[in-house]
Amino acid sequence: MKRREFLSGVLGAATATLFARASVAGEAMPGMGNMGNMGGMAGMSGTSAEMPHAPAPLAAADALPAGAPLAALRTLANDSREAGVFRATLIAQPAPHALLPGVAPTTFWQYDGAQSSDHRGPVIGPLIDVREGDRVEIRFVNRLAQPSTIHWHGLPVPPDQDGNPSKPIEPGAEHTYRFTLPKGSAGTYWYHPHPHMLSAEQVFRGLAGPIVVRAADDPLAAWPERHLFVSDLKLAADGTIPANSMMDWMNGREGQFVLANGAREPHIEVVRDERWRVWNGCNARYLLLAFDDGRAFAQVGTDGGLLGAPREGVSSLLLAPGERAELIVRAGQGASAARLLAAQYDRRKMAMTHGSLPPTPMATLAQVKFAPQEASKALPAQLLPIERLVPSDVKKSVVFSEEMDMHAMHQPGASKRSMPQGMHFMINGESYDPARVTLTSRRNEVETWTIANQTDMDHPFHLHGTQFQVLARESGGQRIEETLLAWRDTVNVKPGESVHLATVQHEAGDRMFHCHILEHEDLGMMGTLRVI
Repeated sequence: MKRREFLSGVLGAATATLFARASVAGEAMPGMGNMGNMGGMAGMSGTSAEMPHAPAPLAAADALPAGAPLAALRTLANDSREAGVFRATLIAQPAPHALLPGVAPTTFWQYDGAQSSDHRGPVIGPLIDVREGDRVEIRFVNRLAQPSTIHWHGLPVPPDQDGNPSKPIEPGAEHTYRFTLPKGSAGTYWYHPHPHMLSAEQVFRGLAGPIVVRAADDPLAAWPERHLFVSDLKLAADGTIPANSMMDWMNGREGQFVLANGAREPHIEVVRDERWRVWNGCNARYLLLAFDDGRAFAQVGTDGGLLGAPREGVSSLLLAPGERAELIVRAGQGASAARLLAAQYDRRKMAMTHGSLPPTPMATLAQVKFAPQEASKALPAQLLPIERLVPSDVKKSVVFSEEMDMHAMHQPGASKRSMPQGMHFMINGESYDPARVTLTSRRNEVETWTIANQTDMDHPFHLHGTQFQVLARESGGQRIEETLLAWRDTVNVKPGESVHLATVQHEAGDRMFHCHILEHEDLGMMGTLRVI
């Protein structure tokens, strides 16, 4: 059943209208504060005594201060004195941050280094700054009350070191991840948890951090570099981070605050042309990057590293959840100012009646002042040669679909469950089962994958352990060949669209692939690829 029709025959028109109004407001109706409290739906025809307590109201949209200078990301210290070895400790633990006046500090879950106990810096996990060829050893200590893992998003690490949900690190336990970064892996990556059914919460409470892998022959190494790690925060007026509402689970969570390096609308001053690395570390928010005055920038890199040549004259660039980009931002010819935006993008979020919710409103990511002190310099005409993958005859098909079972969602006791009942996000007709192998591939064999989105909203596809190249997009019977040759590990797939890509896995073992709206991943839109 199409998800936009799932209320038909189940709820009356008045009830459906009530749901729709709550969803348009961006919050669940009273009694719907957590999908674990689905009994609020089951009890709608009863008395108010049957309804759970309403969630705390959200903090006002201007409750967080804005305009402070963009904070530098913390850097994870290398404890090794051996050349070519990066050895460090990451600790996942609760961390208090005073955000709102007059209320208790907000408790985030945060990655800290072994030497760091100061929580005054950005919530964002420390930057892991490494080089091609490095042997990496990171000891992970879990001080949360939940099992967790660390997934090295986009990096070509061995399957048993990739933080897959099959290898959880229990509360109080630790594990050392070990891998070597091969030549050609330079790029912009990130790390975040990947325990099944817990990933979304752990990320929206703060567990995520950036990775930069550098090459010895980087043609842009001399350019000043700026890092913008974008996340969002849903914050209650009492300073707590609320659990997911029903609409959060259905559409993916979007907080009312969009943050760059952990702060709202920070100030950036650009005095010379800069290389920007931008991460979309949000659970579900899409970032249509643009300046409000329409000024152009150049794109020089994607998820897996530099492009073959710069893309000049870019005025907007879409980053789906999990995607990254490298940009060249020019200081310009004279003093000026602009806002860096997450411009409005319609990903067709679900309404509780027919149709979709309005697009997420535009958000300001940063206030940028341009005060040039140097003449602009030319980019190299060529950046990094990219070898085009030549697929074999082996083809794989991945189909995104959704299903809502209102009968299951109304069952007694649904309010006591931690995950929503009857809400299924599927790949190839099935929700994720840890015991099931969805697809099988052969090591070193280049394959063509087709990712088909049979739902009514956008879904970003992510494949572990490798990068891929998009070949073409197909919609409404029309196929459009991809003109940008680039390395990616995440790609957006629009409703009714099929994306064709070429990919190859180089190590045997199990790899995950899934929608990178983390709520949908937790609800089953994930599969296992077995590489033999």
